[in-house]
Amino acid sequence: QVQLVESGGGLVQPGGSLRLSCAASGFTFRSNTMTWYRQAPGKERELVAAISSAGGSTSYANSVKGRFTIPRDNAKNTVYLQMNSLKPEDTAVYYCNTLGKEGYWGQGTQVTVSS
Repeated sequence: QVQLVESGGGLVQPGGSLRLSCAASGFTFRSNTMTWYRQAPGKERELVAAISSAGGSTSYANSVKGRFTIPRDNAKNTVYLQMNSLKPEDTAVYYCNTLGKEGYWGQGTQVTVSS
């Protein structure tokens, strides 16, 4: 069955960096667009970043553009979210996803940006 397992979250000070990982299994990873979403308390889940199957195309929410990147390693069936210059408003649970909102989700990993 499809599994998406996120890791790498934690507590970081404003201006710091974190790298999230999402290990995928149960499907042909190299064929799928992969995305990261996040959900802050009291807010709807929002799309943060997306990467095409071969990695040649990426897109980002305006709120993270220039600070976050979404590389992938198809040999390791893993997609990452590199987060730099973190702000308190980046605090949220971050989810890995494939096949859109009706597709598959990981369990989420908490990111807290606070001094």
